[in-house]
Amino acid sequence: MSGKKPTRSELKRQAIIDAAKQAFQELGVQGTSMDELAARAQVSKRTVYNHFASKEALVMFLIGELWQQATQSPGCDYNPDSDLHAQLLTLLELEIKTICNPQYIELNRMAFDYFFHQPEALRQEMEKYKAHETGVQRWIKAAAADGRLKPLDPEIASGQIHNLIKGSCFWPQMLQLSDPPSSTEQAALAERTAGMFLSHYQV
Repeated sequence: MSGKKPTRSELKRQAIIDAAKQAFQELGVQGTSMDELAARAQVSKRTVYNHFASKEALVMFLIGELWQQATQSPGCDYNPDSDLHAQLLTLLELEIKTICNPQYIELNRMAFDYFFHQPEALRQEMEKYKAHETGVQRWIKAAAADGRLKPLDPEIASGQIHNLIKGSCFWPQMLQLSDPPSSTEQAALAERTAGMFLSHYQV
């Protein structure tokens, strides 16, 4: 049985997203106008604005799309009958792989470059972004509710994990201070982070 055929509106939205990915990479966010996006997507500028109110919204959508692909994986769901370390390790490996994705790094670099002189706009967009639970946060909340982790604040605990991860495989690449970690280095970071977290929080 074939899947549902996308509507014209959905096709146009996807064309805008594809055009943005290409244009932002070639021209940068600052150098890309809504007219440019409309021309590349072969839609009207009004259509672009109907789907995305601003370039900021489009950039944040693209970043969120990559993150969602990792955090909505079936491997992200808490399993009460499975080993905690193995579960967390799988989850961290997925997130680290996403963070190390060159496209993810480049989109974040473009976003920060664009928002650098607009701190209030950046704060507003980040608040929207933070409002969505990450896979790690959902997993921590479920494991704590199941009594397998000590009492904690899921948001703070997940933030501690992300600080450990991003200090090694996000900020150094964002600032172009080092090359992306290899698969072996990513696996070691996931193992180390899972071990540190559970040594403190596991019951």
